[in-house]
Amino acid sequence: MKYKTLPVSIIYINEDMMNQRIDNFMHNRFKNVPKSMIYRIIRTGKIRINKKRIQPYYKLNIGDILRIPPIKISYNFKNNIFPLKDAEILLNSILYEDNDLLIINKPSGIAVHGGSGFNFGVIEYFRKLRPLNKFLELVHRIDRETSGVLILAKKRTCLTSLHEQLREKKIKKEYLALVHGLWPIHRKKIVNSLLKTKLQNKQKKVLIDPLGKPSETYFKIKKQFSSSTLLSIIPKTGRTHQIRVHTAHIGHPIIFDKRYGESYLDINIKNKININRLLLHSAAIHFIHPNNGKKICIQAPLDETFKSFLNNIV
Repeated sequence: MKYKTLPVSIIYINEDMMNQRIDNFMHNRFKNVPKSMIYRIIRTGKIRINKKRIQPYYKLNIGDILRIPPIKISYNFKNNIFPLKDAEILLNSILYEDNDLLIINKPSGIAVHGGSGFNFGVIEYFRKLRPLNKFLELVHRIDRETSGVLILAKKRTCLTSLHEQLREKKIKKEYLALVHGLWPIHRKKIVNSLLKTKLQNKQKKVLIDPLGKPSETYFKIKKQFSSSTLLSIIPKTGRTHQIRVHTAHIGHPIIFDKRYGESYLDINIKNKININRLLLHSAAIHFIHPNNGKKICIQAPLDETFKSFLNNIV
């Protein structure tokens, strides 16, 4: 087993992170670090939120600034090699860039940040590829299996501004998804609360539960095939796995969703090009530029794999 010391990191708490206890948040983020060490660095004040000491039971709020001290972790050397192929793919995925923002069309299969067996995610790649950018942070997140628009901020003021737009629901995201079955024409909205849980195998899963967070998703049929439907989807809230859970809940899971889908349905799909990626894509995002105040719309084209699959189904 090899060890490395992670540098000081600053994390800006967004909607996906809020309401988590700081001890649970740290344990989930640093799975290779003993719980005793996490509690020790919290109690001794080495972990600070908004420059203040906190207790292990402190719940994160949107806008909190979390400072994590240097932490020694174990890692697998084989998984720590910088994959040049993925780095090249990410450089070629840039959709928009200026002095404030970097926006990419994230490929399916690359996580937004390292962890859970992956030492390099989008943010780690770009910090290595752009060493002169002293500040580089994710504005929001999308699942590893999902492709599409992802915004990175190059300045703290821009990150704060975009997080405020997220809180005030001024940022509009549009997704494309191919789901099993013929989507009901009358089903234009799903409103179901979502609750994060952890299964016995320690896998995280989100469930429909009245005790969860309010969640709202809008749907529009783009095209219907013989046994599937291409949907345009706008999530009004930004909960973890929201689109995947809402579509599965009414019996129309996204094709090749290994966590919330039905494997027997996926097996029956005629897959001429032999893909198994989740057929969910973040196609566009609308927001106000944090510096110049202009309305921005960034669109991310479907990758060749997704397009080829659509062209081959009937």
